Amino acid sequence: MTLFEQVSKDIIAAMKAKDKVTLEALRNIKKFFIEAKTAPGANDELSDEAALKILAKLAKQGKDTAALYVEQGRQDLADEELAQVEVIGRYLPQPLSPEELEKAVKEIIASVGATSAKDMGKVMGVATKQLAGKAEGKAVSALVKQLLA
Repeated sequence: MTLFEQVSKDIIAAMKAKDKVTLEALRNIKKFFIEAKTAPGANDELSDEAALKILAKLAKQGKDTAALYVEQGRQDLADEELAQVEVIGRYLPQPLSPEELEKAVKEIIASVGATSAKDMGKVMGVATKQLAGKAEGKAVSALVKQLLA
């Protein structure tokens, strides 16, 4: 079952359970999935890889929005946003622990043959593809800089 099909199935379950937060989050996810499927050149298909990128982007946007709400003293809105991020997180792969991330980045550095900070671009190109959805780009970038320095 693809992520698109899973989300559609879970929307029905959320309706039956009368779970408004989950339903709202899933409908939002499905809206973005449909937009991606109907985009020019998509051939009415959405791979799970593309769906995971959309989910990761939505989760990051939700966290950023919640942080803004907290800064503005609107904890109620921040809580709503974080509840939706939690629903999105159910569909994302488990993030790597710092130790697992470091091990993965070291393996990538070895496979690419990087030796100095000049090779950061090569490492990041491979790392962003392999670690998509499993680690934030900022964390990967910082770790690559540290290991190549």
